[in-house]
Amino acid sequence: MKTNTYSGSYGCIPEKFCRYEKASIAILPIPYDGTSTWIKGSDRGPQALLDASANMELYDIETDSEVFKRGIVTIDPVSCPDDPKAMVDVVCDRARSLLNDGKFIVGIGGEHTISVGLVRAIAEKVRDFSVLQLDAHSDTRTEYAGSTYNHACVMSRIGEICPYVQVGIRSMDSSELERLNSDRTFFAHEILNGSDLTQKILNELTHNVYITIDLDVFDPSIMPSTGTPEPGGLDWYTLIKLMRSVIMEKEVVGMDITELLPNPTNRAPDFMAAKLVYRILSMIFSKRGKN
Repeated sequence: MKTNTYSGSYGCIPEKFCRYEKASIAILPIPYDGTSTWIKGSDRGPQALLDASANMELYDIETDSEVFKRGIVTIDPVSCPDDPKAMVDVVCDRARSLLNDGKFIVGIGGEHTISVGLVRAIAEKVRDFSVLQLDAHSDTRTEYAGSTYNHACVMSRIGEICPYVQVGIRSMDSSELERLNSDRTFFAHEILNGSDLTQKILNELTHNVYITIDLDVFDPSIMPSTGTPEPGGLDWYTLIKLMRSVIMEKEVVGMDITELLPNPTNRAPDFMAAKLVYRILSMIFSKRGKN
């Protein structure tokens, strides 16, 4: 087991590697769950992910690297107002400040609506980028439950900012068909039937890519801790293989992980979410040079 002295919220990282002024990476917890319409509790997701991360080994086998040595600072959680549009504005402000300080942002939610504020901040710094959405749900309603900032509308709001590519989709309403871009939508059943769609996905992305991962993209057999679980999702290695290709071919400009709804009787999904962040960061920063 690891013996590092805990001094930061993410990863039990030694103090000298989690100082704000030296850190390349900023973990931004966003505990918001204002518009979820089934199982509530994703506002507890950020803390559960952070708690689980203290049990990770900090050496990444596949990249032969220790990304924490690039510096990973955990920012104080965003104080989220109840109103989802106001929350998006606050998240954008916090992210803007981090980007101005040169940080690579990892947002951890919280429900998926948090991504709108993060993407809006990225758009102020990066002119040409697209969003890669990994998700069970298309989330392209124009409005839902009387709000245009509902979690079911997140990609409609992001689509007003930049283009996006959807991967792992297996649930949508018929009203969303008119907004479906078949060239940029890759359904879970197409991926899981053995088709290698990686190159097609890469072709639809711009060079700069923001990654948003709703954890319900995974099959609920390995990720049951979400507010809207859907059968038939991706497994760990299928998703990591895609991430590896995207990271090698594109420039990742930020990311978020959303919709962890922790279950105190099953902590494995919390650890999986924490490990997913670290694996992706390891690949991104290994590409930029060895730690």
